[in-house]
Amino acid sequence: MTATDLLDTLVERGWTIACAESLTGGLLTSALVDVPGASRVVRGGVVAYDTDVKRAVLGVDANLLAQRGAVDADVAWQMADGVRSALATAAGPAHVGLATTGVAGPDPQDGQAVGTVFVAVASPIGTEVRRLQLSGDRSTIRRVTVAEVIALAQETLSAR
Repeated sequence: MTATDLLDTLVERGWTIACAESLTGGLLTSALVDVPGASRVVRGGVVAYDTDVKRAVLGVDANLLAQRGAVDADVAWQMADGVRSALATAAGPAHVGLATTGVAGPDPQDGQAVGTVFVAVASPIGTEVRRLQLSGDRSTIRRVTVAEVIALAQETLSAR
């Protein structure tokens, strides 16, 4: 699945999308806005690289972050859900929130190995979180993460 496919699905539904990114550092939002006409559905993105930004801006539970660290399925879920509200407009929250969190390297983080990634999609029809174990260098892990979260979003929205 491509970013174009995902945005076409969103346009068909009349839905908007927002991104919460950690290890991808803006690559996901960039991949979406590279598609001509993206402004019809893309609200924007929050690069929550710092763990405290995940709490303060996206509403990720502080106790969860303290107990498990930022590389966690529940953190990804809360990031995806939180960005929907963080990028709300007068029309309401974004319909779909995407999130990426993980370890791109070169060193492990929060007890997680390099290549451990969680991606999440939150929408009115449900939330999906997927754990990935990726290999390659830092750049490869980040690019593959973007492709994986876009594919997960398209699968989630197309299945319902």
